[in-house]
Amino acid sequence: MSQKVNLNAYFERIGFAGSIAPTLATLEAIHALHPAAIPFENIDPLMGRPVLLDQASLEQKLLHKGRGGYCFEHNTLLMNVLRDLDFTVRAHAARMLWGHPEGGAPIISHMVLLVDIAGGSYLCDVGSSRFMLTAPLRLRDGVEQQVGKELYRLSKTAEGWRLEVKVDDDWRGVFQFDLVEQSESDIAALNSAVEAEYFNRGQLHAARAEGDVRSRLSGNRLSIYRPGEEPERRYAGDVDALKAMLVEVFRITLPLALDLLDPALQRVIDTAPPAPDA
Repeated sequence: MSQKVNLNAYFERIGFAGSIAPTLATLEAIHALHPAAIPFENIDPLMGRPVLLDQASLEQKLLHKGRGGYCFEHNTLLMNVLRDLDFTVRAHAARMLWGHPEGGAPIISHMVLLVDIAGGSYLCDVGSSRFMLTAPLRLRDGVEQQVGKELYRLSKTAEGWRLEVKVDDDWRGVFQFDLVEQSESDIAALNSAVEAEYFNRGQLHAARAEGDVRSRLSGNRLSIYRPGEEPERRYAGDVDALKAMLVEVFRITLPLALDLLDPALQRVIDTAPPAPDA
């Protein structure tokens, strides 16, 4: 179903002022600006709030309220924007491989986009906390593609496609996806399952990609990666410190429902492993 898109509000939020022609250059510009301006975060499901994917709710949260979101929110917003700009875009479900045993995560928990331009297809994903792409990747088997300091490749498999990242001398799986296009109702069902998983496990994640700097929060552990430097690591020992990280590093305007937010963040603190120097 077509949903009205406020392009001006989106462009203002990400700082885009270029050509809106449906070209690779336009896609690359938007794909770079989006993750720098709109952070990844999963505060709402952590608090037990529903994650809404209709365009009006996405715009209110991600464009007007200074919030971020997770993959289904980011990539649904991007999909709707690109379609409004006359790009051909398809949504696909992905199974995370990174951090999981061989075979991947037990549930399909990620959403990615394929965009067709001038006879070629490009993988787009502005909603990942671990490997946040800042450029689309050409859907070509075995071709190495540099994005920032990371080297990626897409490999064709019997099930579809597999995204890998090079770590030292090894290629490691990030996620895998097939070419079955997901409908709006398919995405809604996947979103509901992931929303419940985040709440049940009490997991907090946030990420932002600005230029070559990557900031990532997992639980109460903050890591900031800058080119040519050792990663900066910090640990939040209480709810106030965790809020400060979310506001100062990820520039998230926190929800006002402190009766939900503070207990949710306290659960993150309570279940976090001890800091190395503790």
